[in-house]
Amino acid sequence: MTDEKTIEVPDEMRAQVALTNMADLVKGNLLDKPYNWGRRNSIWPMMFGLACCAIEMIATAASRYDMARFGMEVMRPSPRQSDMLIVSGTVTKKMVPQIVRLYNQMPEPKYVVAMGACASGGGPFKEGYNVVAGIDKYIPVDVYISGCPPTPQALLNGFMKLQEKIDSQSINRERWYDKEDPIEALPVPVLGPDIMDPRDYAMITKQAKA
Repeated sequence: MTDEKTIEVPDEMRAQVALTNMADLVKGNLLDKPYNWGRRNSIWPMMFGLACCAIEMIATAASRYDMARFGMEVMRPSPRQSDMLIVSGTVTKKMVPQIVRLYNQMPEPKYVVAMGACASGGGPFKEGYNVVAGIDKYIPVDVYISGCPPTPQALLNGFMKLQEKIDSQSINRERWYDKEDPIEALPVPVLGPDIMDPRDYAMITKQAKA
């Protein structure tokens, strides 16, 4: 690989050697397939659980279901070393600020899996005064897994859906590589008499004055 355009290659080597430069590889999307293959097979989930769904997540990580087949067996205790956040269980209003803070600390590219009915939409506690009806109201979710709680097989199916999404991504299209459009951290909700999203402050102030 070189930036020079005038290098002579002996005839006996032409079938084994390809000379190009990094810009041409990226522009032609030739790096996407091997790059995504490496990413899809080395996703590190964060060691994080909320409720009963976390028990099924732990079972999935045990030897019977063998998450190592997906390269996901290395659960990290730190968000700064994680690629995937599995929101497994009931999301209470008291927990939302911590989840958003952990999400912001994860490096790009990062993914979120909403595991179970509670994380996806509130589940049986949806009308509860202290429960959030879906974590996607505060952080972007890539894969939703139904169930209460989902089985380990369902979680593995969710992992495969996430791998399919990774396979379709391109270095040329994703925002994480765009220097001119940096990704900003999400605002951390504030827990007061109720949970408040800083993005709604203008609307709350307008209604209060009215």
